[in-house]
Amino acid sequence: MNRASLLALLLLPSLLGGCGMMRRLSEIGSPPEMTASSDPTKAPNYHPLTMPMPLRAAVSPTPASLWSPGSHAFFPDQRASQVGDIVTVVVSVTDAADLTNETTAARKSSETMGVPHLFGLETQMRAVPMDPSSLVSTNSTNNNAGSGDMRRHETVTLRLAGVITQVLPNGNLVVAARQEMRVNSELRELLVTGVVRPQDIASDNTVPHDRMAEARIAYGGRGQLTDLQTAPWGQQALDILLPF
Repeated sequence: MNRASLLALLLLPSLLGGCGMMRRLSEIGSPPEMTASSDPTKAPNYHPLTMPMPLRAAVSPTPASLWSPGSHAFFPDQRASQVGDIVTVVVSVTDAADLTNETTAARKSSETMGVPHLFGLETQMRAVPMDPSSLVSTNSTNNNAGSGDMRRHETVTLRLAGVITQVLPNGNLVVAARQEMRVNSELRELLVTGVVRPQDIASDNTVPHDRMAEARIAYGGRGQLTDLQTAPWGQQALDILLPF
């Protein structure tokens, strides 16, 4: 291996983690910078959502009727229903899981096989020191015991305002909510996306997270405390690459 190849090999880990490293170096002595408020549909990873839709039914107008065809209520609804309207997502997660498994297995077997008579050939085997009646004898014992215990408790409670980014053909609403909060040198990022039904939105324009389909909830952040609690990228790479 020549000197150029060796140098490239040594610099490869730095190049792979350079983007995050440069950002962290640029924030030395100052808190993490917050991103500017922007249109969620302009985000690089945004793409319109498609869902299974029922066939459209033709609605015939009714002459001299105060009821609009296709309406679900007589009076207009002031709840969020159009692209750009604001809706508040209420996230209240209290999950608990307790799983215990115990397995015990035992087995014992023995086999004995012989050929006392074989076309008279056993008389010719007398010169050989063996007993044809017990040519093969085997035995085995197997014991296996296993146990497992898993316990998990998670609690997340937050309220997050978002905007409607899409109105699907069947009337369901695609909601995207994002919020950043900076405390000293720690930046907290909250993200909630999903699909809700208009009738699940309360009169105060709130909707619980368990009424959201395809819900994605992220609560994380970055900053000095997060850096201290995160293993360095070199250690993470070694944990993946080393086979032991």
